[in-house]
Amino acid sequence: MAIKDELIDLAKKAQGASRLAYGISSALKNKALREMACRLISAQEAILTANQKDLRRAQAGGKSSAFTDRLALSPERIRQMSDGLLEVAKLPDPVGEKLKCYSRPNGLKIEKVRVPIGVIAIIYESRPNVTADCIGLCFKSGNSVILRGGSEALQSNLAIFKVIKEVIKKMNLPEGLVNIVTAADRKAIDILLKLNDYIDLVMPRGGEGLIRHVVKASRIPVIKHYLGICHVYVDSKADLNMAQRICFNAKVQRPGTCNAMECMLVHQDAAARFLPGMIKEFSGAGVEIRGCPLTQKIAGRIHKSLVPKGRVKKAAERDYRSEYLDLILSVKVVPDLAEAIRHINYYGSHHSDSIVTNSSQNAAEFLKGVDSACVYVNASTRFTDGNQFGMGAEIGISTDKLHARGPVALEELTTYKYLIRGNGQVRQ
Repeated sequence: MAIKDELIDLAKKAQGASRLAYGISSALKNKALREMACRLISAQEAILTANQKDLRRAQAGGKSSAFTDRLALSPERIRQMSDGLLEVAKLPDPVGEKLKCYSRPNGLKIEKVRVPIGVIAIIYESRPNVTADCIGLCFKSGNSVILRGGSEALQSNLAIFKVIKEVIKKMNLPEGLVNIVTAADRKAIDILLKLNDYIDLVMPRGGEGLIRHVVKASRIPVIKHYLGICHVYVDSKADLNMAQRICFNAKVQRPGTCNAMECMLVHQDAAARFLPGMIKEFSGAGVEIRGCPLTQKIAGRIHKSLVPKGRVKKAAERDYRSEYLDLILSVKVVPDLAEAIRHINYYGSHHSDSIVTNSSQNAAEFLKGVDSACVYVNASTRFTDGNQFGMGAEIGISTDKLHARGPVALEELTTYKYLIRGNGQVRQ
């Protein structure tokens, strides 16, 4: 069977299953999610063996350390996948929730209720944990899911999918609820994106190139973010010890993620006190700084033994628009809060941005002025994550303004419809 015919058949089955999913009780959904979580742990050895195959191929292909970090699984990461499914099982089922209920003067009774979107296609690259997270969230929210992971993680994705598919079969749930595209040919993505008769929503997760290609080629609505150019602004009224902890965490804890800090802004009144210690700490962690002239001037006063030559370079305009996903950071000293907000809105990607300050007035101005999906006060941008927000997991982060923004989880995977009850009313 040709790839196109296979994908159409897959999408038809997913659509048929989605129409049955609306009738699955919350109790049965939660029971299945708990079983999936348990099975992931018991199948840990097989999943890790499959992941090692993917890792060896990635390393042989010369992939970066940031890439292999995203690809790698461990007992801890499998436990996190399992815990994510358990958390989703504990969350309220959004399907059927009454958002509004009212009566009209003519006697019509109108309800606005949450319903599943239908069939959701997830196109993603090197993170195998996405497989479990997306299945769990789509299943709980009453949607069918079609997964198309990158070839670099194929063995890992298939191992995780196999475990979850066995639970679907064991519990006599509609087979088409969870689906995976095994074709490595990239034209499978383009075919999938044209199946708007069967698929209701697409979410791409990966590099900017993949996401832009999906948006350009899709006939189906897309929820996405292109880049994660996240900022932390250290205000003149910041607790500098707190600022140092937050900035270090935001950059270094896991630099290959979309919510890692890529640009640090510092008020000019705090720069001389804050930057020397911060640059030394970053340098010790192997972070390369690309700084503005004042940042370079301040760094030049630090003893060479503490900051090796070449560790602080001159920032170019493009650096402020770069998502490094690595131990590289652009740094700029700004004259005031207004310029920090302007810089973030102009150069940023409207993902996650933070201010460190003890001024409630400055915090309020930052929260109001920064046009991003997630805006923080005195906290690391690394918290932009469905699990950290108490959503159990996430399908991805959206910087769109319609229909979802920020972590996309259960509620964001539903739409709504109106139920209208009358007793013979006709419009005059």
